[in-house]
Amino acid sequence: MCRVRQPSARPNPPAPPFNAPAARRLRAALGMGPEHVAYGMRASYGLPYVTPDLVIAWERGTITPSNPELTALAGALWCSPGELIGRPRTLREHRVARGVAPEDVARAVGMDLRAYLRTEESGQWRGDERQSAALARVLDLALPDFVAVTGRETELAELLHSAVTTRWQAYVAPVLRLAPLERGVVEAVLQGLHQDYQGHMTATLSWGGGGTGASESGRDFLDRIVEHFWDRTGTTGTG
Repeated sequence: MCRVRQPSARPNPPAPPFNAPAARRLRAALGMGPEHVAYGMRASYGLPYVTPDLVIAWERGTITPSNPELTALAGALWCSPGELIGRPRTLREHRVARGVAPEDVARAVGMDLRAYLRTEESGQWRGDERQSAALARVLDLALPDFVAVTGRETELAELLHSAVTTRWQAYVAPVLRLAPLERGVVEAVLQGLHQDYQGHMTATLSWGGGGTGASESGRDFLDRIVEHFWDRTGTTGTG
């Protein structure tokens, strides 16, 4: 009896965030039509199914290219994959955006390739201090990006939330452990965020508790607390 080989149950990794307007702008800047892009991807990258209509669908954002398609599209448009990706959020997205092979990252951080790939799939970084520093170097991660891809952004958000709603002074040291900045900078930023949030709450109270707009403003402030923190420290992530 002939045994039929079953397809692998391992799912394909999700495609990185695609910047459709950038793909359209780059093509137009080269004076190329969708048919030229499609031909280049078929002839040079072995993707025989790519048609002008598919290229247009990518540019309109109705379909997202897969990882191999994104790489081929970047080649056809004479750009790096990173120029076609929206702001990376995950470890894998940062790696793909910079065109670095997983083998190279694993080698740089001193990790077994399979272990590194499991890290990308789980989204949980468990490297030590030396490995973390190597990861930041090989992927050229800004501090906000490093905090995000190592799974520390949620903890940072919780600390900042507590800092602005209670006594901010108690959270300087914990925040510094996650975001190694100058202590004076963190102190000034936490104090400023605390004052701004308390201002939202004071406005709510002064309106007799009926200030729905002020309440919503306060909630929005807390929802974006990490973004406010990085903005005020002058530390920006990948654009």
